[in-house]
Amino acid sequence: MLSRTSWGRSVYAVGGNVEAARRAGINVRWVYTSVFMVCSTLAAVGGILAASRLAAASQSSGAGDVNLNAIAAAVIGGTSLFGGRGTAFAALLGTIVIQSISSGLTLLNLDSSFRFIVTGIVLLLAVTRSCQDSTSWRFP
Repeated sequence: MLSRTSWGRSVYAVGGNVEAARRAGINVRWVYTSVFMVCSTLAAVGGILAASRLAAASQSSGAGDVNLNAIAAAVIGGTSLFGGRGTAFAALLGTIVIQSISSGLTLLNLDSSFRFIVTGIVLLLAVTRSCQDSTSWRFP
């Protein structure tokens, strides 16, 4: 959907450079609104699936390392922190890598704090690679 529709190309354009997308005639406000609507809908579906999997829901549902894993999966999959790049398939591969690391450390009976440390180190390496690949900014 992102690579084969005009809406998806508009999302990539706005993610790459908002001003250039605006000058190209893309309705940036509509793209932002539609992307937030899609994200909210998918988050609601994910919450329903998580609650049905656990057969319960509470205020602490989704707490812990869920946000860290989601961001790490996207960055490890090759999504640029500066926008405009990335694919859904690459994010899926990033998710597999993060979950493999988490499952492996759990099978080794290591403490959850050690899982956070290892995930953070892997994320730091991926962000470093992402920043070095970016043309807009480089490490000194």
